[in-house]
Amino acid sequence: MNEALAGIAPGNGETVVVGLSGGVDSSVSALLLKQAGYRVVGLFMKNWEDDDTDDYCSTRQDLIDAAAVADVIGIDFEVVNFSAEYKDRVFASFLREYQAGRTPNPDVLCNAEIKFAAFLDHAMQLGATRIATGHYAQVRAQVGEFEGRFQLMKGEDGTKDQSYFLHRLNQAQLSRTLFPVGHLYKRDVRRIAADAGLANAAKKDSTGICFVGERPFREFLQRYLPVTPGEIRDLDSERVLGQHDGLMYHTIGQRKGLRIGGLKGMADDAGEHDAWYAARKDMEKNVLYVVRGHDHPALLSGRLVAADLSWVSGDAPHTHWVYAAKSRYRQPDAPCSIDAVDADRCEVVFAEPQWAVTPGQSVVVYESKVCLGGGIIVSSAD
Repeated sequence: MNEALAGIAPGNGETVVVGLSGGVDSSVSALLLKQAGYRVVGLFMKNWEDDDTDDYCSTRQDLIDAAAVADVIGIDFEVVNFSAEYKDRVFASFLREYQAGRTPNPDVLCNAEIKFAAFLDHAMQLGATRIATGHYAQVRAQVGEFEGRFQLMKGEDGTKDQSYFLHRLNQAQLSRTLFPVGHLYKRDVRRIAADAGLANAAKKDSTGICFVGERPFREFLQRYLPVTPGEIRDLDSERVLGQHDGLMYHTIGQRKGLRIGGLKGMADDAGEHDAWYAARKDMEKNVLYVVRGHDHPALLSGRLVAADLSWVSGDAPHTHWVYAAKSRYRQPDAPCSIDAVDADRCEVVFAEPQWAVTPGQSVVVYESKVCLGGGIIVSSAD
């Protein structure tokens, strides 16, 4: 048996709609599902129309790549426009968060509202029983006491695991979702694509915010939000170090782009050669506070409060148990416990202080390889 199919249940003619992005992961997902006996329909989602040009956005080339893959694999292919839904459900929230001084993660909301909501509804209208994507994650059906429930699991390839971005999925969504490459490593996915003659086998992975593309981020935000310059101050001394163009352009832990490097006489001898980092935003005074040194205490948080909670099982985790959590995607899992604050807020207490905990980002909780869910960070403390 093909080892790549070992993690995929036989399809027996069942119809599944695969979100084809033009990338190698979704392409191999479609290929494996067809090999496993599913009737596969490829669907390309167009989620952004404003300034959709080749200068900054890869949508046109991605569509060409997705159509080419569908042709090689031999599956039906469709294009659907979710731009209006995306603007209402994702982009509007993105702008509100930045205007409030927070740093949102639109990929999390896009997965919950578009890829596993609008896309799922559309697939059901096409007569499909399930959808599939190229995410590096896994779904496990529970047995025994919890039979009928589904768990969201980390992808086998720890360097590519995307369960962090999927933590807002619910039981209804997971019950109809397949992640065909979740049990594979990226190198194997590329090898499968190459062996099948897929032209995108070596295609570079997309990064960054999908609707921003390659355009300068400041330039993009200026089109939608007013610019309000203000002071940059040293958090320890309150001394004015420079001017910022707008708090929305800065995030906690930011080092590059502060434009205060090389200042002399602004710190004591012990720290005069340390880099500056954004540490705090005062929205009322429109002041950006910075500190010297990566390990400055102001950049370390032992606890955080999260709101807008979403738990995969439908039930909140036990309080005071030992779990692990990520306060941003690229950080390693950190041991923690959870304390309930109220129905839609919880406090996450870490065993060791975490660096640059940022309001607006998601904190995602794990029990071993099981993603339990999480919420949006609203505040942090020492």
